[in-house]
Amino acid sequence: MRNSIVWIALIATVALAGCTSQSQMLQNKQAMAIQTALSRGKFDLNCPQATGEILSSEVTQPAVQGPWLSGIQRAEYTVGVSGCGQRTTFLVLCPQGGESCFAADPGARIR
Repeated sequence: MRNSIVWIALIATVALAGCTSQSQMLQNKQAMAIQTALSRGKFDLNCPQATGEILSSEVTQPAVQGPWLSGIQRAEYTVGVSGCGQRTTFLVLCPQGGESCFAADPGARIR
């Protein structure tokens, strides 16, 4: 009985530690994600005055996971960019441990 309580406590601690590190990862990469989307948005919209804001964020798990091989977690943000009477959204991906982010193709533009 005592062993199962210890295992449950250990699993709960590991799960909580994972949540904390994921939220820290999202917080740490948020400014870089906004800047990445904003740089692309200013170019695509031809609007140097454009502004950006985070619409949603989450940590995505690697597609490949196993006991001997595992992919890289990524922070994934949906960033809205607006200015000059136009707006668009970008899906921005920031790999864990990386020093940059990537802005994927935007959704439909709303004018």
